[in-house]
Amino acid sequence: MSTNEASELKREIGVFGGISIIGGIMIGAGIFYIGSYVLMRVGMNIGLALICWLIGGLISLMGGLCYAELGSMMPKAGGATVYLNEAYHPIVGFMSGMSSCLLAGPGSIAGLSIALIASFRTFATISDVGLKALAVMLIVFLTVCNCYGVKKASVLQNVSMVAKLVPILLIMISALFMGNIFPDVSLSTVNEAAQSTGRSVIGMIAFAVVATLWAYDGWQNLNALAEEIKEPQRNLPLSLAIGIGGVIILYMLFNFSIFRVLPMEDIKNMIAKGDYYLGTEVARRIFGNTGAVIVVIGMILAIFGSLNGLILSGPRVYYALAKEGHFFKMFLNVHPVYKVPTNAIIAQGIVSITLVLSRNLEQLATLVVFTGMIFKLLTILSVVVFRKKYPNMERPYKVIAYPVTVIITALVFLGLILNNLAKDPVNSILSCAVQIFAVALYMYFDRKIKKEKMNEEI
Repeated sequence: MSTNEASELKREIGVFGGISIIGGIMIGAGIFYIGSYVLMRVGMNIGLALICWLIGGLISLMGGLCYAELGSMMPKAGGATVYLNEAYHPIVGFMSGMSSCLLAGPGSIAGLSIALIASFRTFATISDVGLKALAVMLIVFLTVCNCYGVKKASVLQNVSMVAKLVPILLIMISALFMGNIFPDVSLSTVNEAAQSTGRSVIGMIAFAVVATLWAYDGWQNLNALAEEIKEPQRNLPLSLAIGIGGVIILYMLFNFSIFRVLPMEDIKNMIAKGDYYLGTEVARRIFGNTGAVIVVIGMILAIFGSLNGLILSGPRVYYALAKEGHFFKMFLNVHPVYKVPTNAIIAQGIVSITLVLSRNLEQLATLVVFTGMIFKLLTILSVVVFRKKYPNMERPYKVIAYPVTVIITALVFLGLILNNLAKDPVNSILSCAVQIFAVALYMYFDRKIKKEKMNEEI
């Protein structure tokens, strides 16, 4: 295997650019509401919740270092798909693509649409039925817009990035210095918390960590831009380490700052009413209703930007799979006027709406994370595969403390997958069913392609 292939892409991304991309992808809507789910999954124990946020961050960091080795030795566009194809078989890369088409992409779209509508619950009562109806309408609206060639304007994305950081920094800094509560971060009530959730302490932590991984997700996407990074052998590992490390610190401080302002009783009451946006209430108590409005507007802009970006980019995976030959040719159709893959956009919209109607926000988060963990695990294990398969291949960056780091990271992901399979079997089985469907679909199209080639030769 050669890594010295000429690239048509221009290398313009430096370390700072890489860090910015990671921050832009990782710091999303999840941080605004996932903290509530983490608290619920650890029986409302603050200390354990913060530990889970740290564990989720460290898992992401170790996974990032594994990806750094792969990216430095194969600085190609495509990221994990390239590694999976090379380490195992093209069918594995296809499975990853299908999971993106049917679960990860639409699941994220469904989750973000629900999250955006749910943010209004701070100011108005919205029933669960009304929430889903509005979420469906939002998806339909943006899907139609993208069918008409509406592109993700850079202005919108810049506004979205700022909108993410403003409410986070506003809440965090003001709460840390203006809050008058010293939260109980002890673990003395951990056993009682475990009893209240009906899980073991380990099971409780594992289930909560899965929730944090939704907020941390996105660090793996930088590898897809490896061909556009300057000196990727050096800058890719640095960007991953600094970017993920910075987000860990930000998330830890953000969550701790909330507990500096909101008493646990108030948090419980908010969650009981279906209001998971604790940060908004913090802003309200410090700055009044005006502060809460500013935060909500910031969140809405941030979520809207992310949502539109997903709806825009997701159908390109359908298109790419069809172009490769192992997917339905109908997804190759591009609108003659608007030059967008209309069929793919509509298909994605239908799958997303189906998930909105059949899953709640917590289930969607678990579904997307679980699916992602399967392929992250396979990608991390490919570090070992490549060490055996290509022992003499140049590795400008090597994973620290190999193979211990790889083994620990892989075992953690495997443990989380198995725990999630036990605690949330419905969503886990749904994810596994998609993988089986992907294998069957690949084999069907592979036979079709081989038959066509034989006919051509005849």
